[in-house]
Amino acid sequence: QVQLVESGGGLVQPGGSLSLSCAASGSIFSIRTMGWYRQAPGKQRELVAFITSGGSTNYADSVKGRFTISRDNATVCLQMNSLNSEDSAVYYCNIDIGRVSGGVYRYWGQGTQVTVSS
Repeated sequence: QVQLVESGGGLVQPGGSLSLSCAASGSIFSIRTMGWYRQAPGKQRELVAFITSGGSTNYADSVKGRFTISRDNATVCLQMNSLNSEDSAVYYCNIDIGRVSGGVYRYWGQGTQVTVSS
């Protein structure tokens, strides 16, 4: 089995910063692309950023220049700066993992709430 555990959400004032992390553990043979999605109330889940196994990154236009995704072994982090109310959402990490038993599967974190409000 594979587990993803997220941490780091919370309440922050506009213009503030938060850092999210997501750690994978379990029967992991390899870790491929790692990413973050978010879903605001009444909206579809959207891609925020992803990072490949080679370190290439991609960001949604709405967060470019403000968010930074990084990875270290089985952990993916999202540094969020200059937050605004439109960034309020539940944030989910996802990681493509090659299992020891074979196959590549996409796993999701449990979600962490980010609220930007004064």
